[in-house]
Amino acid sequence: MRIFFTGGSGKAGKHVIPYLLEQGHQVMNVDLKPLDHPGVDNLIADITDSGQMFNAMSSYTNLGELEPGNGVPKFDAVVHFAAVPRILINPDNETFRVNAIGTYNVIEAAVKLGIKKIIIASSETTYGVCFSDGETDPHSLPLEEDYDVDPMDSYGLSKVVNEKTARTFQRRSGYDIYALRIGNVIEPHEYKELFPHYFKHPEVRRRNAFCYIDARDLGQIVDLCIQNDGLGFQVFNAGNDHNGAVIPSKELAERFFPGVPITRELEEHEALFSNRKIREVLGFKEQHNWRKYLDWE
Repeated sequence: MRIFFTGGSGKAGKHVIPYLLEQGHQVMNVDLKPLDHPGVDNLIADITDSGQMFNAMSSYTNLGELEPGNGVPKFDAVVHFAAVPRILINPDNETFRVNAIGTYNVIEAAVKLGIKKIIIASSETTYGVCFSDGETDPHSLPLEEDYDVDPMDSYGLSKVVNEKTARTFQRRSGYDIYALRIGNVIEPHEYKELFPHYFKHPEVRRRNAFCYIDARDLGQIVDLCIQNDGLGFQVFNAGNDHNGAVIPSKELAERFFPGVPITRELEEHEALFSNRKIREVLGFKEQHNWRKYLDWE
């Protein structure tokens, strides 16, 4: 497919795009800086400028597309990852503005240009634990998509708003718009660099509910979203099968979230940030569990 991908130069995107290319897709990366990777077309554009999004989304991706003489080809899917990636980079109001307005602009352009598959990056921060003021407990565990999300920060709030924006445009258009609540993204080199510290000091991962998503597995999830049609508006947790911890899940919950209701039986190391829906609905099969990269008892 011909894919319009925003934010492909970021931590997650620079791994997701190569995965999509390997599946045979054509990808144009739309970002404030290009992604230097073979086979990627780049366009510098600002998601907070509605006109730029309409223009970029109705653009050629490269000079080769001029040759047939049939006009500009239509994109088959939009994947929107561009954002201020967390709090404490920009002032809170700017974080909210870029993320909320940018997402509105991208989805509006896609819908009005007739692109019927749109995938946006939401976040595990919507569950209200990650960037909370003080130590906050979730309402229940595991964290699943029907949870009443309630962040107290500008970044998490922007992602909740983006999910509502996606739902609004899906109702208006009938197109497929899927929001991925992406867990803490881990690049291949970070297993050896970060996880030994996490395992020795599990408390540092409490705010993430011990979740992680391998950036390459995230690529698989995005591709599955592209392939699966007819689901309307959907929210999916995008995380790996297990926790980023060596402590079994039940013990992890009892130790770090005492008193929080457990709504169902958990497998021994099943992620507290549940990915059950992407496994059951999309057919996700994890390829990059941390145990492939670390020998840890």
